[in-house]
Amino acid sequence: MTSVRVERLRELLIERDLDALIVNGAANLRYLSGFTGSSGIALVALDGQPRFFTDFRYKEQSAVELDGAFTCEILDGELLNGLAAALAPERIGFDDATTSVAGRARLEEHAPPRTELVAAGGLIEQLRAVKDAEEIERIAAAAALVDGIYEWLVQRGFAGRREREVAVEVEHEMRMRGSSRPSFDSIVAGGLRGALPHAQVTDSPIVMGTLVTVDIGAVLDGYCSDCTRTFAVGEPTAQAREIYELVLAAQIAGLEALAPGVSGVAVDAKARAVIEDAGYGECFGHGLGHGVGLEIHEPPRLSRHASDEPLRAGNVVTVEPGIYLPGTLGVRIEDLVVLTEDGATRLSHFTKELLVVD
Repeated sequence: MTSVRVERLRELLIERDLDALIVNGAANLRYLSGFTGSSGIALVALDGQPRFFTDFRYKEQSAVELDGAFTCEILDGELLNGLAAALAPERIGFDDATTSVAGRARLEEHAPPRTELVAAGGLIEQLRAVKDAEEIERIAAAAALVDGIYEWLVQRGFAGRREREVAVEVEHEMRMRGSSRPSFDSIVAGGLRGALPHAQVTDSPIVMGTLVTVDIGAVLDGYCSDCTRTFAVGEPTAQAREIYELVLAAQIAGLEALAPGVSGVAVDAKARAVIEDAGYGECFGHGLGHGVGLEIHEPPRLSRHASDEPLRAGNVVTVEPGIYLPGTLGVRIEDLVVLTEDGATRLSHFTKELLVVD
């Protein structure tokens, strides 16, 4: 599989008139080479074997993990300096989004004369945006793990428990079920704190007669999941039910709009129109969704500010509209979805009925 990815990358290099690309960043290295350590850098040229550089600490790990398409070189000192010395006097792409000014200066200092460094950030991410069957299977397993966590969580209840207590227990249960870590800091936001889209957990108690929004994800076999549900703790108010049903209608509209060839802007607009037509447009300030894979936020985006590039089969995205009423309540409902050749398939399967939980 890795060799296929290398060949796809080489096609992009030809399109960009590059002779080689420097690859760094944990997710990009794992995707391209299989290496999961914290110290590594790769060089992929149009010709010859891709080269991987690491230090003594990862000699054994790289021997086990590194795809056979790559040669491995163990370096002393700064990896960037050693890689720069191995460059040819050609057009070499580098990730300008992750390479610091100091890092670029070291590349220029140690590279051979007439080496041209060309900003080429986002090439690996472009490949990663379209998942293969193995990646989709891993993401689906991570999503299923979170479905199970929600089943477990509603049995435990919320009333009287503190947000932090719930979040800690959720993350512990994830690990007990095989997750290496949460995809992000878990959100448990009760009552009026639900109006904070990225609320950090506090010691605030979750009280009866309110809503609680839970946004969680798990990393399994390197791949992330992401799912949000909002629960009623005790009987909800009429307003809470109204807002919940409106967000659910918007989410369903977004899901139904997903298909290859449609832009992320258009999908966002379909869901957003439901909320705007009900008079709550100003209460939905974030994008409808984002890509998910080796990282929790990846291309493509579903938002008003996304590119016009059409979505493709193999994209894995969230669909997560919300309404946030400051000082009152918040509701968000989020599923993880994979685009197929003729539409989209949900990977999150926990019920979206407004559950009343003690």
